[in-house]
Amino acid sequence: MDLDTGTLRSLIVAAAEQIIASAPELTALDQAIGDGDHGINMKRGFEAVLGKIDAIAAQPLGEAINTVGKTLVMTVGGASGPLYGSFFMAVGKAIAAGRRLPEDLADVFASGVDAVSARGRSKAGEKTMLDVLVPVLETLRSDAGRPDLMVRVRTTASEAVERTAPMLATKGRASYLGQRSIGRIDPGARSSCVLVHAICTTLEAHL
Repeated sequence: MDLDTGTLRSLIVAAAEQIIASAPELTALDQAIGDGDHGINMKRGFEAVLGKIDAIAAQPLGEAINTVGKTLVMTVGGASGPLYGSFFMAVGKAIAAGRRLPEDLADVFASGVDAVSARGRSKAGEKTMLDVLVPVLETLRSDAGRPDLMVRVRTTASEAVERTAPMLATKGRASYLGQRSIGRIDPGARSSCVLVHAICTTLEAHL
């Protein structure tokens, strides 16, 4: 499946707009257990993506996603920039290397998840964005081919976010809080959920 320019543009715009709209919530979550700048940083990065949307959407799919990743690395700042940038760049490279959609969707997504894990030296269960991305990947693998796949992925992401609240943070700024990190939703997991929802909803509308 080759996404046409219009669909690709819609996907990127939807993801960016949802992150920008969610910035106050992400900031509030991060103020509780982090530096308090997750929403601000993510908003800045995706505004930069929107600023070059015409050039990005005109590129082949793999290159376009890779460019999104590079833009986030350069503009988001903090830990989130390299992590989200690594995810999108790995996905873009997997597609550019010949992975096909939708046939290889789980494998393409796995490339991004693996990149985040390697960059952050982390795994699921440590109260990070991986606690959304890994369950989403598992759903993509287990439910591939189902007509309601996007619905199931959205549900997985939403439920996974809530499961970060009782977790003890062992990575990043939140880990400094020790037991006090328990009871709070992880902001990176929440921003990952926002992106997953935006992409799934847009794919349903266009495909």
